[in-house]
Amino acid sequence: MPEILTEKTLPESKALFIRRWGEMSSYWGINRTMAEIHALLYVSTEPVCTDDVMALLQVSRGNASMNLRSLVDWGLIERSHVRGDRKEYFAARTSVWEMFETIIRQRKRREVEPIVETIQRCREMAAKEMNLAKGAKAVDAKACLHRLDDMAKFIQVLGTTMDLLLKVGPKGMDRITGLMMKIAG
Repeated sequence: MPEILTEKTLPESKALFIRRWGEMSSYWGINRTMAEIHALLYVSTEPVCTDDVMALLQVSRGNASMNLRSLVDWGLIERSHVRGDRKEYFAARTSVWEMFETIIRQRKRREVEPIVETIQRCREMAAKEMNLAKGAKAVDAKACLHRLDDMAKFIQVLGTTMDLLLKVGPKGMDRITGLMMKIAG
């Protein structure tokens, strides 16, 4: 028997999506409120003002403003103007691919690039220690350098994979997925 739709079905659907998107926020590298605001704007067909964000998500003006500004800075949402209204409104970009691309580029810039630089600096320090030390200290430095090399290679492979995904775009994803499935058996 088909489900009977009620007036509450769509609002419940949106609320569930907002809640789950907020729960996933740590995987995206953002705080929960920022993710919930993004989800709210993503499922809203009309631009939403700060006051509505505050009311719908029960957050303070400062929290709403700070997270809206961050989402604009990330490029996930845009400011929007409603004719005849002085309030500032916001709308999410709705292309899932653009959203994925923006998040990947931001995470790479904010998180991956600094760790790559740190690993390189640590490798240089360990190599210097390996060349100057004797005995157990030299062995320890060599083992540390080997592990740092492994980590650097792994991060490079992940970075190359992400760059490739961004380069092929949404249409190339199907082909890449097919190839990966063949490789995986």
